[in-house]
Amino acid sequence: MTTPHLTSKSSLFNQEPRWLENRPGTRHKLPAYVQSWAYEPGSLTQRLRSFYDNAIAVKVISQRWQTPFLSERRLLNLPEHQYSLVREVLLHTNGKPLILARTIIPAKTIKVAKSNLAHLGNRPLGEVIFSYPKLARIAMDITLVTPSGWSQKVLDEYGISQPVWGRRTVYAIRHREMLVSEFFLPDVLGTVIR
Repeated sequence: MTTPHLTSKSSLFNQEPRWLENRPGTRHKLPAYVQSWAYEPGSLTQRLRSFYDNAIAVKVISQRWQTPFLSERRLLNLPEHQYSLVREVLLHTNGKPLILARTIIPAKTIKVAKSNLAHLGNRPLGEVIFSYPKLARIAMDITLVTPSGWSQKVLDEYGISQPVWGRRTVYAIRHREMLVSEFFLPDVLGTVIR
């Protein structure tokens, strides 16, 4: 019998999103307003701050040790029953939802980061990981999540009524990987910065 903390349950999703590997030409299949966000090379938090100043805030929806989704485990080469810290948050400005995010942080990555990643609280992840001098971006995938893929709570609270584009990125800190998935809500896609 599986104990509750071994589930792959998500507060964001009814089912795991289907991801498309980022290959040459993928970018040009996306709408231009999505490309700008999905292929942002720096911190999305910093990009939002350049527009909204300090009005950017993080609402922690869920943070717990559990097993990641199957494709997340495969991407990070994690055994089936190995715990990772799974953090799901909303980045917003004055309550206006901008980005939903899901982060998978294996215990070994937390250890090399000197546990900063386990105690983020309401701090944006981007502010922490982009401060590491040798942060490496390993891989990226793209997805389009239809409303049926989201949990009822997310649909109700954030008014999702159309497909939502997202990206997931494997980052490495001192050769230890983590996975950050970010989903661009309509209010952020309408934000023109640059």
